[in-house]
Amino acid sequence: MIRNKKLVILEVAGALFIIFFGASLHFTFEASGYNPVVGAVSAVNESVWEHLKLPFWSSIFWLLITMYPLRKTVSNFFSAKAAGLVVMLVIIPVVFYSYTAFTKGILAVDIGSFVAAAIIGQTLSLSLYKKAAKSRITEALAVAVLVLLVIMFIVFTFYPPHLQPFLDTATGQYGI
Repeated sequence: MIRNKKLVILEVAGALFIIFFGASLHFTFEASGYNPVVGAVSAVNESVWEHLKLPFWSSIFWLLITMYPLRKTVSNFFSAKAAGLVVMLVIIPVVFYSYTAFTKGILAVDIGSFVAAAIIGQTLSLSLYKKAAKSRITEALAVAVLVLLVIMFIVFTFYPPHLQPFLDTATGQYGI
């Protein structure tokens, strides 16, 4: 059984992975020569939605990396990871829209909210690993939420709704 110390190390490593790998996803679409396959998992413009891909895809990749080693130790792996990820996806736009209601965007605040979201999301996952009991229904619902989010992030890259979170305010465009 993996001890709590090892879980803490994995979640701290996960936060660092999400922060650094997620930050790289801001640049991979352009670096790929605007490859649409890369665009499905990278920010393709400056919209709020596209910036949510940074924590989303890096969290999904970290989930896939840690799923096998933790499968027999953490009985509520998917529900803990889904909860942490959803919290990340809520924090970033809440911070962004809260402060931009009063001032222009501030890059340091945007980066800070991303870093804080990663740390809070990973901390929540760790907390839920330790506290929540396994429920097949909860785990199935968590997997369904994760799959739905994967589909949404891919589809909305190519067919974004014409709503504010999807608008690239720099260009006035949506999606790719």
